[in-house]
Amino acid sequence: MKKKRILLKVGSNTLTKETNNISRGKIEDMANQMAQLQDTCEFVIVSSGAIAVAKQFVKLESKQKDVFVKQALASIGQPHLIRIYQEIFREYGLLTSQCLLSYSDFEKQESKTNIVNTINVLVNNNYIPIINENDTVATDEIKFGDNDKLGALTASLLNADLFIIATNTNGIYTKESIENGTPKTIELVEDFDQLKNQVVNSKSTHGTGGMQSKIDAISVAKQSNVETWIVNGLEDNFIINAFENKVPFTKIR
Repeated sequence: MKKKRILLKVGSNTLTKETNNISRGKIEDMANQMAQLQDTCEFVIVSSGAIAVAKQFVKLESKQKDVFVKQALASIGQPHLIRIYQEIFREYGLLTSQCLLSYSDFEKQESKTNIVNTINVLVNNNYIPIINENDTVATDEIKFGDNDKLGALTASLLNADLFIIATNTNGIYTKESIENGTPKTIELVEDFDQLKNQVVNSKSTHGTGGMQSKIDAISVAKQSNVETWIVNGLEDNFIINAFENKVPFTKIR
């Protein structure tokens, strides 16, 4: 039986559970679900959180521009982040690896082929690749969107069956429901252009993404016919609950 290939993108807000620290409990929650699903699904994770981890350890003094300080923080935080994933996933019998990518990698055919080949070898040997932007050389995600687009490009490149964006809302809400203070989830999106008009600009507190960066990501995935789900990653068991339709989330076909 061919396993379903899932690309899970986890933002800083989800990983910190909206606090100032990385939540080991949230990473355990992800590992627990992936262990339960490993017979039917193979996972690739695009994970933010390097800057959030570094902030737990250090305060950098610098007269440089903010973005350079963030790049330096990412460089300090990334090995810690991967170590936390490795330790926790290992407890659930799962193996992990680190892949750092930058946008220019998606522009060159040779690097695209290399990414696919490497990740296929990892996944076929039961390793879960954990992808982040190579922040020391690239500043795109730091400025523009918390890995949403990186997730979508990777999902498209790897021909994922499903792209799940774990965020801090129950999917995308209708415009009216946000305006009147009772958020209501749009459960299924058949008309993408209509969705674009619905979306209210909002930034997430830790990450650099808001709903707009998710819309951009969905449009990248849609061009490659990858189905996208926007799920509330703050909830426990969020992947399995979405599969079993126990929670409200947004499905974009």
